[in-house]
Amino acid sequence: MNKKWAVKRLTINLTSSEAEKLEKYCSKTGRPATDVIRELIRFVPIEKVQNAN
Repeated sequence: MNKKWAVKRLTINLTSSEAEKLEKYCSKTGRPATDVIRELIRFVPIEKVQNAN
């Protein structure tokens, strides 16, 4: 199975509680943080987002 790798690398800053929550979720599910974050991004609704300008 070939994965198409992202063309961008992203660095995010998390609070300690956010990082802990992500680590616990990954530990319980056996999934890497990268996969979890990608899945969350895929489900962000962009159709209803209004332009702030």
